[in-house]
Amino acid sequence: MKIKRFFASDIRQALRQVRESLGSDAVILSNKSVDGGVELVAAMDYDEAAFSASRAAETPMAGSSFMPVDEQALSKTSLPNIAQDQVPVARVEWSQDPVLVEMRHEMQALRRMMENQLSELTWHEMGARRPQSQELLRRLMALGLSPDICRQLVDRVEDAADLDQAWRKALYFLASDLPLQGDSLLDEGGVVALVGPTGVGKTTSIAKLAARFVLRHGPRQLALVSTDGYRIGAREQLNSYARILDVPVRCASSCEELGVTLNALTDKRLVLVDTAGMSQRDVRLSEQLSLLRAGNRKVRSLLTLSATTQQSALEQAIKAFGVTGPDGCILTKVDESALLGGSLSALIHSGLPLAFFTDGQKVPEDIHLARAHTLISRAVALGEQTSAEYNDEYLALALGGMRADANG
Repeated sequence: MKIKRFFASDIRQALRQVRESLGSDAVILSNKSVDGGVELVAAMDYDEAAFSASRAAETPMAGSSFMPVDEQALSKTSLPNIAQDQVPVARVEWSQDPVLVEMRHEMQALRRMMENQLSELTWHEMGARRPQSQELLRRLMALGLSPDICRQLVDRVEDAADLDQAWRKALYFLASDLPLQGDSLLDEGGVVALVGPTGVGKTTSIAKLAARFVLRHGPRQLALVSTDGYRIGAREQLNSYARILDVPVRCASSCEELGVTLNALTDKRLVLVDTAGMSQRDVRLSEQLSLLRAGNRKVRSLLTLSATTQQSALEQAIKAFGVTGPDGCILTKVDESALLGGSLSALIHSGLPLAFFTDGQKVPEDIHLARAHTLISRAVALGEQTSAEYNDEYLALALGGMRADANG
């Protein structure tokens, strides 16, 4: 084994010197910053056992920057008065080896390039052999649905006689895959808290739910509670809705206050709790969610999500707020969304049932019980209005990303 030190102003120049001097089979033993640049120690004919023994024996290196190592001498070297099993063995951190790190990046780039090429071949092959499936996939992608869901729907309708029949069957299966909560939540009553990210319309949704409940059961069986002490005007907005509906409203800023408040409202059939909106990355999120476990009354939760949010952010929010064990969710701002496919995909992926959706500011007209075929029809209408056309290259890359995710 031969070891040599290299000095350069940066890591790239040092690696170039290693390759030119020792070849591509050289192994980087260590690297560190020194005055004026970096220092690399590299070896040829590398033997890890010999290197470990030499480090344990602290064999002095010659003043020259290049030194041949006698492997037999190293294997016989021992430290006096110290048991061999007590000698610390030096390990090379292969994951930090600059050569291996660069090689790993190159292999990842090569893998992505090959996956993209294979995806293009698969897409063109589908067009040649199954043009109906290709066109159906294009239509489904235009709704904003995730590629994996589109591909699954296409596979499930391969037996369709023509494109129109395949399209109708695909939409039917999409509707059947959408999880729904039903209308039992308000009728069952209890304590229901609306949770979710900031700016999704929780307070307005509570007002709509409250108005819907009052129309059915009257104001005496309803109460509102606010735990939002962060947003300016949040409690005032809830107070305004409470005055219009003629229902009591309470405020609670801590677990103790919320517990006392809920225990005092046991005579109410339904108690709606408005929580503070927070990002799924906010460090105070767990503190806010802990409020829902206060008191002796069970608190159910509805996750409030905006249809204008990207699918990836929706799935992050569902995961973050999932610690509350939500019974279902409310999808807001459907009227402001360009496409509904991303929202539907997030719900299908998570299995979180949809209870209601909202499509405006009117109280209580603009809240609706979630029905799958209604939402699918709106998704199709939005897709036609948006006229989202994806070229073959984009669709092939989307399918390639789906395949990469599936393969891990």
